Amino acid sequence: MITSRFAPSPTGRLHLGHAFSAIRAHDLARAEGGSFLLRIEDIDGTRSRAEHVQTIVADLAWLGLTWDRPVVFQSERLDRYAAALQQLRGEGLLYPCFCTRSEIAEAMNAPHGPVGVYPGTCRGVDARGRMDEPHCWRLDIAAAVARAGPLDWNDGGETIRVVPEEQGDVVLARKDAPASYHLAVTIDDAAQGVTDVVRGRDLFAATHVHRLLQALLGLPTPRYHHHELLTGPDGERLAKRHNAPTLTALRERGVDGRAVADDLRRRQLPNDASRT
Repeated sequence: MITSRFAPSPTGRLHLGHAFSAIRAHDLARAEGGSFLLRIEDIDGTRSRAEHVQTIVADLAWLGLTWDRPVVFQSERLDRYAAALQQLRGEGLLYPCFCTRSEIAEAMNAPHGPVGVYPGTCRGVDARGRMDEPHCWRLDIAAAVARAGPLDWNDGGETIRVVPEEQGDVVLARKDAPASYHLAVTIDDAAQGVTDVVRGRDLFAATHVHRLLQALLGLPTPRYHHHELLTGPDGERLAKRHNAPTLTALRERGVDGRAVADDLRRRQLPNDASRT
């Protein structure tokens, strides 16, 4: 039986792009008589807000979406992430990184390396006596790939070969965030029995890392459905930084949420959702 989920972060209000993805995940499960889950990814304690959790729940209900189990909060699952980090450290697959943000930005734009990829500056650095310094934990991608061997995943019926090296040595934990998105989402999807992950194409590249972590941690691999992103009349992706209308604003204006959901199912922007 299919189990899908919607997993927003309560760092702001949902917009139509979020709704589009949530509806697709919800409808996939409902069409197969499966379960749809809601998870709140509130692991970023500095940006997550309780009031945003309340509006997320209200907005989804306004769209006519329902979920089948109690809402799960990542902030209540830190022990699971810590255990996974300990396992990966024990296997020699993580290393501490002491680089500052400016040093990382400079390294990522070095002329002789892949643009936007951390070049492994701290890999192999002797960290003895430095663990009191601010640091994050990075996955040694080369060592992890060697351990896991060739991998793939199913994306909408297509077999995708895993190439996590393109992401570089990704961060799995920081001092101010006990687990990264990569680690937390991988563990939570497995723990909740998610069989089908529905999310935007903007997260396609991250799935290379998630599939690798599944192999390293002995977790099952769901089917993936990376959908196209919802765009406005100007072709821009509907997102907060592009002033996409929030669901709360539409709801408070008295717009019919179920009609909005039906428009999005047809990949149409609601008439009431002008970008002002």
